[in-house]
Amino acid sequence: MLSLVPTPIGNIADISLRSLDVLSNAQVMLCEDTRVTKKLIHLLKERHELTTCEPKFISLHSHNEADFIGSLTPDFFDQNVVYVSDAGMPGISDPGQMLIRYCIDHGIAYDILPGANAALTAFVASGFVETKMLFFGFLPHKGHDRASALQEALFNGYTTILYESPKRLDKLLSELSVAVPERQIFLAKELTKRYQRFYRGSASELIPQMEKEIRGEWVVVIEASEAKGSSLSEQDILALDIPKKAASKLIARLTGENPKECYQRLLQS
Repeated sequence: MLSLVPTPIGNIADISLRSLDVLSNAQVMLCEDTRVTKKLIHLLKERHELTTCEPKFISLHSHNEADFIGSLTPDFFDQNVVYVSDAGMPGISDPGQMLIRYCIDHGIAYDILPGANAALTAFVASGFVETKMLFFGFLPHKGHDRASALQEALFNGYTTILYESPKRLDKLLSELSVAVPERQIFLAKELTKRYQRFYRGSASELIPQMEKEIRGEWVVVIEASEAKGSSLSEQDILALDIPKKAASKLIARLTGENPKECYQRLLQS
């Protein structure tokens, strides 16, 4: 059997009783980083009297996930197999979904334990009353891919959640100050940890506050655009300075048109 177990995103006390029970019976521990997981197990033994079956630790991360799963046979799951990411809910900006798909395809029993998640925690903390949301994870680092993804994140009509590294937070805020200067932005730093901080305001208001606060892990929640759903027209999207591929994705989201067909139509227009 496979179990996906969420781990604390900062505060070790956020581990659930159910998670402790599953971890205590794990025979194989698939880990995003074995060093991080071993440290977590050590802390849980100290603070929550966790006992374990001395599991075998195996590295499973985004770079080796496809190869690892390609080498599996169904009898691997005849033992108690647990997957944990470094922090938070597996499968959310972390590996996990390919494991689940393997189990579905091969009729293998699996279970997903609920638990800590930075995106949902920040979304609730933001106070934005538009409860429909989209989660984008990390944007591409640069180039047309980043520009296209950012435009899609900003003009989809929903509250949008991003993860961002401290190395690129200032860049993101600068981009937001130009693209959506009036939009409210919520920043959550180091969620559940000692130095947890919340910030809210326009991007230009937040930039000066980040001079001494840039270190740490960040979740960015962007207020929904006023032009929601069909009130944002195809002409509005085509007027944006974005690649046609990005525009076609936005138009398809509004109209229900096939994105590829929409893209070909734009190329011919």
